[in-house]
Amino acid sequence: MQDFTLQQGDLPLLVSMPHIGTAIPDAIKARMTPAALQLADTDWHLPQAYGDLQALGVSCLQAHWSRYVVDLNRPPEDSNLYPGQDTTGLCPLDTFHKEALYLPDQAPDSAEVEARRERYWRPYHAALQAELARLQAKHGYALLWDAHSIASEVPRFFAGRLPDLNFGNGAGSACAEGMLQAVQQAAAASQYSQVSNGRFKGGYITRHYGQPAQRVHALQLEMAQIIYMDEQPPFALRPERVAQLQPLLQQLLQSALNWARAHA
Repeated sequence: MQDFTLQQGDLPLLVSMPHIGTAIPDAIKARMTPAALQLADTDWHLPQAYGDLQALGVSCLQAHWSRYVVDLNRPPEDSNLYPGQDTTGLCPLDTFHKEALYLPDQAPDSAEVEARRERYWRPYHAALQAELARLQAKHGYALLWDAHSIASEVPRFFAGRLPDLNFGNGAGSACAEGMLQAVQQAAAASQYSQVSNGRFKGGYITRHYGQPAQRVHALQLEMAQIIYMDEQPPFALRPERVAQLQPLLQQLLQSALNWARAHA
C-alpha cells in the first residue's frame, strides 16, 4: 500500500492532509481496542470538503495511514507542541476522549516508536519538503496550507464548542501577517465563526515548514467537523453542508494565492 498520494499542481500552493488516513497495518490492528478501530479522531472527508484541488491547479499531499499508527503532525522527537497542555503524541496511546488505543500490554515500546517514525513519518515529510522545494524553485516562493478537522467539542483539549474555522500560523512565525489577514478577510464574509491562533496555533508541519524569511509561508486550518459532517459514527458526510462550505474553502486558498502574488 502507498504511504500517501501526491498530486502535483502548477500553482505555488501545497495542501497537506496528514490526518485523513484510515489504514492500519494488520500487525498493529490486531493489538488495538474496539475504540481504536472506530478511528474517531480521523480528519474525516477533507478531500470531499475541499473539492477538486487538482482542477484548481494546486498540489495536494494526502496521508493513507491513520494518525493512530503515527501522527505526522507531531515533532519527530515527540516534544509537546503546547507545553503545559494535554496533547496526544507521535504514536498515540489513547483517543481524544482518553479511551485506550491498545489492548493490555500491547502498546508500542520505544523501539517500535522509532521504527514507525522511520517507516511512516519520514516518507511523508520527505515528500512534503520535496514538493515545497519544487514549487519554490518554480515560482520563487511557496505556500503550504495544512488542512485539518476535529470534533466541535473535545473537553480534553478545549472548553465549550470550537469556532468553525481555526486558523494558526504559529502565532505569527509561520506565515506573513498579511497572508493571514487576507484569509481572515475572506472568511469574515461567510456564515462561519473564526479565530486565529486560539486553541490551535498550527502543529509541527505549519511551524516547521513555515519560513517566511525564506519565502515559504504556512497556515493551518482546523475546521469544526460539525460544519460539514456528522460527528458520531459512522461519521457521515453531509452533502448539503459541503455545498455551502466548499466554495469558501476554495476562496480561502485563492485569497492566500492572491496575497502571495502581490507580496511574497
